[in-house]
Amino acid sequence: MWESINTTWLEFSRIRPSSISTNDMPALLDWIKRNTAQFRGAMLNTILRDEGYAFCQLGTFNERADNTARILDVKYYVLLPRSEFVGSELDNRQWSMILRAASAHRSYRHVYRDRYKAWNIADFLILREEMPRSLAHCYRWMDSTLGDLEHIYGARYECHKIGQTIHEELKNGDMDVIFQKGLHEFLSSFIASNNALGASIAESYNFF
Repeated sequence: MWESINTTWLEFSRIRPSSISTNDMPALLDWIKRNTAQFRGAMLNTILRDEGYAFCQLGTFNERADNTARILDVKYYVLLPRSEFVGSELDNRQWSMILRAASAHRSYRHVYRDRYKAWNIADFLILREEMPRSLAHCYRWMDSTLGDLEHIYGARYECHKIGQTIHEELKNGDMDVIFQKGLHEFLSSFIASNNALGASIAESYNFF
């Protein structure tokens, strides 16, 4: 883990923004993804399953859930500013971009074998637990990991209740209800709750 993160930092520190052109960006981003995956692979395959591992997992899935929610929310407020584009070829391309940003393009096609549909994509990234970047998957892990910390420290805090509540809401969620109430409203509420959980974990375990 140390070798991976140290090597990445040394290589990254030599990069100068002025030397990176638009054409260089795909290669740079691929390098970041590879090195990130290398570090996480080393961590998952070597670290003891103690409180250190638990906090790493909580940080990973708390941030991943936030990123997925924001990527979905951007779709409606940046990528698709006019309602008349809904269902158009432009709309489909933008949904494809969202799936690729969440590393979910191929897995979506495997599950749905269908054209890009807002309902299916939102369902895939919010409620499908088998999708590693979905909100439901992240909270299944976070709720379980908080349970591990409760066992390790022999104490239960407010963060355990918050995590369990969000997990239950996602596990019992219904896309029809979410769309009826408004996807943006749902995502905004989720982001606020997710941030509150992160703050509660930090307070409970003295990270401030």
